[in-house]
Amino acid sequence: MTHPGATERIEALDHLLDEEREALLTGNLGRLADLLDPKEALIEEINAIPPGNAGRLRHLDVKVRRNQHLLDGALDGIRSVAARMAELRQVRDGLETYGADGRKRTIEIQDGPSVERRA
Repeated sequence: MTHPGATERIEALDHLLDEEREALLTGNLGRLADLLDPKEALIEEINAIPPGNAGRLRHLDVKVRRNQHLLDGALDGIRSVAARMAELRQVRDGLETYGADGRKRTIEIQDGPSVERRA
């Protein structure tokens, strides 16, 4: 037996998961934030519905897992960019190397142009 409103909630979550996927694929992180509260509310409502729509729920589970995989990839990319930017900031300020004796040395990089330009 189908619970009243269950089909509408399931369809709404199905549509929302498609929107979330599109936002993930296009890198629209602001849209992801906008979808979070409605997504959580729909999932909570669907969890309160007695069992009876197993086929539709399995379909939603596949979409949730797919989106989670995309979100994990996006987070990995963001972490990678943040780490790379931190490395570039370190190089901009100075360069750490090791001398022939095995000791760490820091080479300071001066601000401003280091090449004199003549006309």
